Amino acid sequence: MTEAAPEPRLVARRAPEHDYSVEHHGDRLIILTNSGGAEDYRIVEAPVGSPGMEHWREIEPHRPGRLILDIVAFKDHLVRLEREDGLPRIVIRRFSDGEEHAIEFPEEAYALGIAPGYEYDTHTLRFTYASMTTPSQVFDYDMETRERTLRKTQEVPSGHKPENYVSRRILAPAPDGEMVPISILHHKDTPIDGTAPLLLYGYGAYGISMPSHFSITALSLVDRGFVYAIAHIRGGKDKGYRWYKEGKRAKKVNTFTDFIAAGEYLAEQNFTSRGRIVAHGGSAGGMLMGAIANMAPDLFLGIIAEVPFVDVLNTMLDETLPLTPPEWLEWGNPIQDAEAYRAIAAYSPYDNVTAQAIRTSWPWPASPTPASPIGSPPNGLPACAATRPTTTCFCCAPIWRRAMAALPAASTG
Repeated sequence: MTEAAPEPRLVARRAPEHDYSVEHHGDRLIILTNSGGAEDYRIVEAPVGSPGMEHWREIEPHRPGRLILDIVAFKDHLVRLEREDGLPRIVIRRFSDGEEHAIEFPEEAYALGIAPGYEYDTHTLRFTYASMTTPSQVFDYDMETRERTLRKTQEVPSGHKPENYVSRRILAPAPDGEMVPISILHHKDTPIDGTAPLLLYGYGAYGISMPSHFSITALSLVDRGFVYAIAHIRGGKDKGYRWYKEGKRAKKVNTFTDFIAAGEYLAEQNFTSRGRIVAHGGSAGGMLMGAIANMAPDLFLGIIAEVPFVDVLNTMLDETLPLTPPEWLEWGNPIQDAEAYRAIAAYSPYDNVTAQAIRTSWPWPASPTPASPIGSPPNGLPACAATRPTTTCFCCAPIWRRAMAALPAASTG
């Protein structure tokens, strides 16, 4: 006869806003939880035979601003992936004596992931690494000797030399004193004297963090003299759950002012200059683009808004739209909450469009040249320069095609 399967045991009943995950380790469970006000998570353990919350014992306390993203329990080690001040970190703890160490990396900004596999009794951790200069890599790491072995590197078909690029991480002061992390990529030969054009990317919603990852698309710009930057603004969880809460609902405006502060600081530090920044964002990041177009048009040369969510107030007022009620948690419900109505009305891009100054001169030569092949206005054509506002980087297609046809082949960039 086969033995009957044991009855399942409840670890913790479902409760609003309580999130937890469970790892099995011998006769105990290792639990990652946000219970007890630990919005950035803590780690507890409980006996397998009695895993209820009344038996939870804390083994890694909550630390505000240090967001624990994941844990993996091996036979001899506990691994946690966490993020603090916009930087990820892999921390390894030996169960026998509690000794901890973090895996070190030389670059200032990077992205990490853990891929532990299915072996429990092993000292080998597999993790992924990438940076704005380094293609995605897979390493095996010996958690005892601290030796790492490179197993795979992302292939770039056109070729790639990481030593030709520079990756930086800086902190920009926001108007309220918060420090906004910025990840930066530029070619080593690009002068950092305020003359370079810069593409600044941002999102800032739903608690989604922006990793400092490798992007072939970004390299294409950087090879042409651009500086590429990612602003890790409020609305994401780059600096913990508080960073998300400070960029939603009534505090949504922090997302926009953080992005503007990032652009201004990049100009102050001579990575670019005012009027040479192109802003880029999509969806909720497109809302960001609409808001900054209204709030700081003189800072930006152009704005790329992909599928932008710009009619926020009307959308949140229409409960018949299937996506509106779930979105009230992010933006607020202006139907039932007068404060939410006023907050959204104050920043909704569609509702705050005003007359803006038109730029009629440009801070670089009128026509693309080998020295400035990208970022110039469309060849200085009066039709573009006279009609294109500072907050838009688009030129009508017929004018652009005529401009490109008129250029010598060597100067098109």
